[in-house]
Amino acid sequence: MTTVLTPSSPLTAADRCDRCGAQAYLRVVLLSGGELLFCAHHGRKFEPELKKIAAEIQDETGRLTPGGANASSRER
Repeated sequence: MTTVLTPSSPLTAADRCDRCGAQAYLRVVLLSGGELLFCAHHGRKFEPELKKIAAEIQDETGRLTPGGANASSRER
C-alpha cells in the first residue's frame, strides 16, 4: 500500500476496521468524500480496488512491527 502523508490525525485503538472490527491501521479518504478504515489484512486484500477510489491513503501499518514507524514505547 502506498503511504500518503496527510494532515489527518493518527489512528488510535478506537479506530476500527469497517470490514471486521479489528484495530484500523489504514484510513482511505475517498474521491467521492468520506473515509473508510481498514486493518492491515483487509487493507492489503482490497488494495487494488482502494487505489482506484482513494484520494488519499494514510498507512500506519509500520506500527505493527517492532521499532516500526510512529510506534511509541507503549505500542512496542
